[in-house]
Parts: sequence; structure tokens; C-alpha cells
Amino acid sequence: MFNILKKTQVHSSVPLYFFNTLSNKKEEFKVRVGNKVTMYNCGPTVYDFQHIGNMRPYIFADILKRTLTYNGYEVKQVINITDVGHLVSDADDGEDKMEKGARKHGKTAQEVANEVTNVFTEDLKKLNVQTNEIIFPKATQHIEEQIVFIKTLEEKGYTYTTSDGVYFNTALFKTYGKLGNIDLEGLKEGARVEENKEKKNPTDFALWKLSRRDEKRQQEWKSPWGVGYPGWHIECSAMSMKHLGKQIDIHTGGIDHIPIHHNNEIAQSEVATGKQFVNYWLHSAFITIDGRKIAKSIGNTVYLRNIIDKGYSPLVYRYWLLTGHYHTQMNFTWDALEGAQKALFKMHRTLTEELGSKNGTISKTYQVKFHTLINDNLDTPRAIALLWDMLKDTKISNEDTRATILHFDTVLGLGLAKSDKQMLNLLAGKERKLSIGEIPSDVKELLTQREEARKNKKWEEADSLRDKIHNTGFEIDDTDKGAVLRKI
Repeated sequence: MFNILKKTQVHSSVPLYFFNTLSNKKEEFKVRVGNKVTMYNCGPTVYDFQHIGNMRPYIFADILKRTLTYNGYEVKQVINITDVGHLVSDADDGEDKMEKGARKHGKTAQEVANEVTNVFTEDLKKLNVQTNEIIFPKATQHIEEQIVFIKTLEEKGYTYTTSDGVYFNTALFKTYGKLGNIDLEGLKEGARVEENKEKKNPTDFALWKLSRRDEKRQQEWKSPWGVGYPGWHIECSAMSMKHLGKQIDIHTGGIDHIPIHHNNEIAQSEVATGKQFVNYWLHSAFITIDGRKIAKSIGNTVYLRNIIDKGYSPLVYRYWLLTGHYHTQMNFTWDALEGAQKALFKMHRTLTEELGSKNGTISKTYQVKFHTLINDNLDTPRAIALLWDMLKDTKISNEDTRATILHFDTVLGLGLAKSDKQMLNLLAGKERKLSIGEIPSDVKELLTQREEARKNKKWEEADSLRDKIHNTGFEIDDTDKGAVLRKI
């Protein structure tokens, strides 16, 4: 698909606009150097599998990259893998999520990290995210870079040491909180962090955490400040600078990263270099499920595997997301996904059964309209609406319609060029599920135990049993009528 994109690059006078969180307004995009764009996308903390809400920022990043490529830019993209240092609280409190995940799964932290990372990257591919040219650096493989970065901040006088680690003094960075116009006075009232009497300011954040004598950590390293591990925020600055340089064009993430993580990145990066860290900050909104925040505590977590188990193509979920703007919160329901399936199925069927197999000439009129919409802060809802308008336009030949729709799809990534029988069967939900008689007795017992754990809201135990079932070669589809198994 990437090669197709390169062949269909459009060089024109259509301006490209993004909503920049830093300025809180829509701005015309101007690349820093030539036509080469550097882009950093905040990646997952790989202590547990990513649910469908976690995947939205990466579909958004993929559309962003495709749009940049469509406009003739060369994109160097990084998605980091956080496999150490992200504490249960984003504000440096509590246990390291990787240590907690290792204990939960009964494995080493790196075994968990490798397994979760593999599933994450496979899910990206299933969602038609272009992964071939993405750099996926791991925090544990960049410890030395993070130590050097902290030493630079220390030499500049922006750090101080407490009994539990090395902290960045945010009071010395006069524009701290500029991303999203954070209410620092509100944070000082204690809404953000638990009390830590050794911190000089409530917004100060850990650069290096010292291992406690009473904790048994799997991942820790020697440093000038003692044995410990890097804080969560420092990894992004260290890895982005190593792979993309001291200044980058675009940085993305979910809106939850704005108040703490991304403001911390800005502070430490701009102190270290004396230059503006990022020109354009873009953030995607959350999705809810049935009107509620996604949370294991209420049992409404949905994974991509659950969507597949129900007979939907992962591209149906991608299509559904693109019918809403990345900057707008969306509410996932199975009925909404069913509607998306019918729409995408109709689109594929039109291409395969009605428009023929020959490609004509790309319609200039529709191409300019599409280019204008997608360049207007990635307006995918209106771009998809335009696609449907064209499919209904009888004034354009089937061959030209087909060529133009496939041209649009180099940006939308809905797999229309691969609209074959297998895809149509999957979209139509014709995948076969297992009957009770095909399930081994030991797997049935694990399934019974898991259903009991879910009934008693023991979510960690239920997840552990799901993993055991997965290791036997089966996937679980949680339906309204109970769990259904599928052979992997």
C-alpha cells in the first residue's frame, strides 16, 4: 500500500491545515526542512493488551501519515514502546505497570512486553496501519540515552534529588503548562497528585526513580544517582531526539497526554536544547462504549480480537472511526459497528460487482474536493461522505469512478483495492464459530472458571484465565449470551 501511495502523491496548491493543541487553533502546516516530515506518536505501555479505545490514536496517526504522503511529503515516523517506568499514576505515584503486569501474568516483564508488543503490532496490521517504515524503539533499549539526557538537565540546574529519585523542577521552566493552557493553580490545590513532601512543586516530575530496598524489581539499572529506572516522561524526549533529531514537526497522542505527559516532554526537551521541541501537537479524543468510559472495573473492555470473533473485519472498526472526526469523542456500540459493516460491505460490493475491474482516469473535480477535505484537519467524515456522493454520481463512467475511489483509499486505507471474495465473506459475517463438541474438556473448565470470575467482578483473574485459554489455541468472544470460543 505504501508504494501505491507514493505513486499517487499529489503536488498542488491545496493548503494543509491541522488543529495545533499548542496554539489552540487550526494552522497551516509548514514543514521544517524541505519535504521531510518528522513525526512522533506516543506508543503503548505494554503491560497488558490494547483495547479498541487504545487503538484509535494509531489509526489517526496512520491517516495523518497517509495524508502527509498524499501531499508529497516523506515521513519519518516513530511509535515508542514503553516497557519500563510508567507508574500506575501518570504523575509518578504507585507501582511500575510493567512490574504489575509481570506479576499478573506470571512471567518476566520482558516476556509480557514482547507478547503484548507482538499483539499490538499485529493489530496495527489488521487495521491496515502501515507498519513497514515505522520505527518502534523500546524504552529499555535506550537507558543510556535517558541517563545522558538527565545529566544534561542536571548540569543546567533544573533537577533536584529526593529520597526516591531525581526530579525536574518545573518552577524553573517559566512556560510550564503552555500546552493546553493547564491550570497550574488548580494542580497546586492537590487535584493532580498525592502529597509528596519532598517535591518542591506539585507539578515536578520524576526523571529517575530509585529502587526501594523493600521492592523486588525485575528491571533496574545503575546510574550516577543510584540503582533504579527511568521515569515515564524522559523516554519520549530521549528516543525522539535519537531517532528524529532535537526538533520535530509533529507529535501526537491521546488527549489524556496533554496535561502531564506532553507538558513534561516539552519542559525537559526545551531545557535540554534551548529550542522549541515540537511545531505541531495533535491529539485524538477518546471513545466510550455504550456511553461509558472504557474500564476493566466495569467489564466493558473490547479488544480487536472480540470484533474479529464476532465476524467483523477489523477494517469495519477503522471505517467506523473514520466516520467521526479524530478530535471528537465517539461512542462505540455493536449496533454502530453493524451499521459500519453494512456500509463498508456495500462499498466493497459496489466496487467488485457494479463498477467492473477496469480503472479509468481519476476525476479531477472529485480529487480536488477530496484533497481539500482531507487537508482540512483530516476531515475523514466529509471525505467518506464525498466518496458515497461519487458512487451515486451517474455522470461519471464506472471506470473513472473506480479509479477515483481507489485513489481516495490510498489515504483512507479501507482495503478497497483488495476487495475480494474472502473480504466480502468476512464482512458478511460468514466465518464459522466452534460448536460445544469441538471444545476440549480442559478448555471448557477454564472457560467455566473465567465466567465465574467475571460474574464476581474479579477482572484480573478473568484476564489471566483468558490468557491461559489463549495459550491452548483458542480465542474468546464475549457476547450477550455468554462466551464463545474460536480456534486460533
